[in-house]
Amino acid sequence: MVQTIEQAIRQLYPISDKTFGQLTALMQRQELPKGHILFREGEVSHKVFFIERGIARAFCYRNDQEVTFWFGAESDLVFSYYSYVANKPGYETVELLENAVVHAIDLARLQDLYLTNIELANWGRKLAEYELIKTEERFMVFQFQSATERYTALLQQNPGLIQRVPLNQIASYLGVTQVTLSRIRAEVR
Repeated sequence: MVQTIEQAIRQLYPISDKTFGQLTALMQRQELPKGHILFREGEVSHKVFFIERGIARAFCYRNDQEVTFWFGAESDLVFSYYSYVANKPGYETVELLENAVVHAIDLARLQDLYLTNIELANWGRKLAEYELIKTEERFMVFQFQSATERYTALLQQNPGLIQRVPLNQIASYLGVTQVTLSRIRAEVR
């Protein structure tokens, strides 16, 4: 089920209508084409993005190959953790895989709002906590699940992803070759 951006924001931490209004006043709606790069590896990202429509992926280059490690879709937040927390260059590139509508917030303005609004400061803390949990879960999956189990879990958690994302990127996300992914898909059917 696709949530609205408002539902996604309020699900993290309950904020008042006034605080929600302050947050959305910072947002700039942008329609961007497939292939657009939201931010690049090695650069400090100064934006936080909410995806209204479309899908994105985060990847980095290792040994001259793209390694995909995250997908985001409608109602997801997109930001460089390293830039968000430490104002340092991120290790990831985020690319739009479809024509998309995003709402961008300047990170400095968001940080200023954290200083003056305790509800939003708590929301930002919850955002960081949930992202930490998701990162830990992903780490545990790679430590203890087979590629077939990871694929099956991906199908259960996000069945539409397979139709929207190129198979080579799904294979990279799962940590397998495209040939291995084809074999896994045949087994799972």
